[in-house]
Amino acid sequence: MSVAPSPPDDHADSLVPARLRAMRDEDIDAVMAIEVRAYPFPWTAGIFRDCLHAAYPSWLLVRGEVIVGYGIISIAAGEGHILNICIDPLEQGRGHGRRLLRSLVQVARMHHAERIFLEVRPSNPRAIALYFDEGFNEIGRRPRYYPANMGREDAIVMAMELLPDA
Repeated sequence: MSVAPSPPDDHADSLVPARLRAMRDEDIDAVMAIEVRAYPFPWTAGIFRDCLHAAYPSWLLVRGEVIVGYGIISIAAGEGHILNICIDPLEQGRGHGRRLLRSLVQVARMHHAERIFLEVRPSNPRAIALYFDEGFNEIGRRPRYYPANMGREDAIVMAMELLPDA
């Protein structure tokens, strides 16, 4: 009589704390797998590669050897711009997005940015709520910014002033 192997204990993996590390070229395939799961109109591997080669701060949130999420920010002329922040859909709702967002804000502060910007789809209320909760404010809209199933979708432009630590 043979015994079927037990399924992996996903709960055990969730007990391993997530850590941040810099994204590397060899991470792009794994990042793309998350990007494709998370977005109907994903970035291409070439966009991620270009961001790395442009030396944009690009960070992974990793648990064990598994990438949970990633974020990319550009910083220039005293301003940060979050270009992409994504948590694997299988890992959402566990505080990973907040942790990654706070880390990107800290990176902007370390580079002496005075404010930070991002765009978000109006159809993403969970992200909008997170950004408001973390101190971002809506400052405008970019019409027809994102591709969508029925044409284009506006972007909500949000910003946060990075006040000096008291």
